[in-house]
Amino acid sequence: MTLQMFLVLAAALFATGLFGALSQQSVVMVMMGLELMINALVVAGAAFWYFLAPARPDGQVFVLVVLAAMTVEMALGFAVATLLMRARDADMTDMAGDLRG
Repeated sequence: MTLQMFLVLAAALFATGLFGALSQQSVVMVMMGLELMINALVVAGAAFWYFLAPARPDGQVFVLVVLAAMTVEMALGFAVATLLMRARDADMTDMAGDLRG
């Protein structure tokens, strides 16, 4: 596979995630769209690392840091979604709109 193929894959993942994040009203589906967009960045970053500097470990460190950040982000996101559901019985984004300060 070439770098262009990986970048097309990353663009497709990002576009799918953007569509999912903007078109859905469920909090969980919006979070899944955001995760797809972050995964697209990981694919693009890993592809650039593999094709431009495969001997250096920078790309691997980048992927591991982003995966760790994604894990924390998803855990916090699901905790907030669970809290919203329990406290206000709100599972849609417009139901949680009154939380703004």
